[in-house]
Amino acid sequence: MAAPVTRSVAVLGAGSWGTALAALIARHGHRPILWGRDRDVVEAIDARHENPHYLPGIRLPDTLRATTDLATAMHGADLVLVVVPSHAFTETLRALAPYRPAHAGVAWATKGFEPGSGRFLHEVAAEVLGPDVPLAVVTGPSFAKEVAAGLPTALTVHSDDAAFAQAVANVLHGPTFRVYTGSDMRGAELGGAMKNVLAVATGAADGMNLGLNARTGLITRGLNEMLRLNAAIGGRAETLMGLAGLGDLVLTCTGELSRNRRLGLALGRGQSIADAVREIGQVVESIQTVDEVMRQAARHGIELPISSVVQSVLHGEMTPEQAMQNLLAREQKAEYPVDEAG
Repeated sequence: MAAPVTRSVAVLGAGSWGTALAALIARHGHRPILWGRDRDVVEAIDARHENPHYLPGIRLPDTLRATTDLATAMHGADLVLVVVPSHAFTETLRALAPYRPAHAGVAWATKGFEPGSGRFLHEVAAEVLGPDVPLAVVTGPSFAKEVAAGLPTALTVHSDDAAFAQAVANVLHGPTFRVYTGSDMRGAELGGAMKNVLAVATGAADGMNLGLNARTGLITRGLNEMLRLNAAIGGRAETLMGLAGLGDLVLTCTGELSRNRRLGLALGRGQSIADAVREIGQVVESIQTVDEVMRQAARHGIELPISSVVQSVLHGEMTPEQAMQNLLAREQKAEYPVDEAG
């Protein structure tokens, strides 16, 4: 049996998720260099082996290096893993492009759309980096704190290039981190983005103490919204019934570490969006993603009742109570459309 191949990996983004993935890669015997903009965070990771801002109290591997210099991070990389918020994704790709080694493919663990255009991130990456660069999306149900602590996790890597998907999976896969592969980048990205919007709805319902029945109804009907939009954009249903869809949706809607759920909880309890985001202290992707989800829905003529009221709440056009009343007042209908022949 051949010995595992050691890879040099540039991990771009020193927030909680980027740090957790870089730590994971280091523990698997590879050579990650973590790049970030915040000098204090980077110095703490490099010298004290801790990210005190995003993952306080979790010891990081001694072999994990960190830098604020992008050229240093990219030098000699076999793989580039982008882990920045969606609003910084395009800028980061443009910045890394001149430093990317010719053989290095680019993967990302960013969830969302390009703000303003609503484009899928793989479309942005193909435009910025060119058609010959292997691309992959890393997605699925995962909280950074648990991954950094070494708790069991399962994710999926989707790419149009099967060999590259496998290469990325090989770097991430390990004793407590199970990685699957697939080829439906569009569906995988939709699931990873849309679940954040739906987590706001379930969080708000819980914040209003509406009960477990309401939470489960929102998750189930939210999955239905994901499946309908996924079909319209050409994604595969099985993608959303797996880790990239259902798995991520359930975790984000129910897990107390979810920033989007915590935003919903705060709104359901009567807090303002500004106060809630300030308390959370990190980027809450749903605030931007909801507009892009609804842009996609309008483009394809798809009705998304839950996502629509989340948009209204996040824009201050409706209270969470009004949003729930709006959903409950909808016309009664069949759970799934029946074709005329049936």
